[in-house]
Amino acid sequence: MLKNIAVIRSGGDIGTAIAHKLLRCGFKVLILEKASPLAIRRTVSFSEAIFDGETEVEGIKAVKVHEIDGIIGAWADNNVPIMVDETGSIIKEIPVDIVVDAILAKKNLGTYRGMAPITIGVGPGFQAGIDVDVVIETNRGHDLGRLIFQGSAEADTGIPGVIMGFGKERVIKAPCDGKIKIIKDIGETVCKEEVIAYIDKTPIKATIDGVVRGMIKEFTSIKTGLKIADIDPRGKLDHCYTMSDKARAIAGGVLEAILHIKHKKNIEL
Repeated sequence: MLKNIAVIRSGGDIGTAIAHKLLRCGFKVLILEKASPLAIRRTVSFSEAIFDGETEVEGIKAVKVHEIDGIIGAWADNNVPIMVDETGSIIKEIPVDIVVDAILAKKNLGTYRGMAPITIGVGPGFQAGIDVDVVIETNRGHDLGRLIFQGSAEADTGIPGVIMGFGKERVIKAPCDGKIKIIKDIGETVCKEEVIAYIDKTPIKATIDGVVRGMIKEFTSIKTGLKIADIDPRGKLDHCYTMSDKARAIAGGVLEAILHIKHKKNIEL
């Protein structure tokens, strides 16, 4: 009988940090993704395995699977299986103990408490005690990673965390629809006003000096307003290939929530 199964909806950088921590702590982790993930921190996102078949983040490998046998095989190899299942239909076919919604859509895209004995919502869009058992705060600041048992997380501010005095300038959003062509990819140093990509024929320019820490996958079909790039003014190359402090804090909150609810509900995992 399989036990300690945690399903994470989304393999972006936050979902990846959660999966990474839970696997290290002895859980069997399965990530569910959409067919065309939109992660910009691709070097630290297990969702890249959807495109490439497998990927590795800080010593842990994710492998793309298609069915239950593939999932079990990945667990046997101590890997993280990831599959295309946007609605979570596979959850009805395996004995899932925990569901973590890390889609970060700012709204609930179908996660509900009956999905598993323990359900966790990451960020705004969930009501603790109604939609999920517990919500994890995702806004940077004093409460980052805090467990919320009543109510919801803080509303999205739309302003990224400030690094070296730069907040909203760090993140670049698409000014138009179209397909993206990358000029400067993750890990490359850029100067303010330098062209880093094109959406069709529209140039996308760096907003600050720094290193490209995030860039959406080339040839992705872009919609106006979509987050497409992230520039880190600290210019440290290793930050492009390691999980962020925010992701680690949220992952720690998820682990705490699982252990707390397990004890509170007397759940055998």
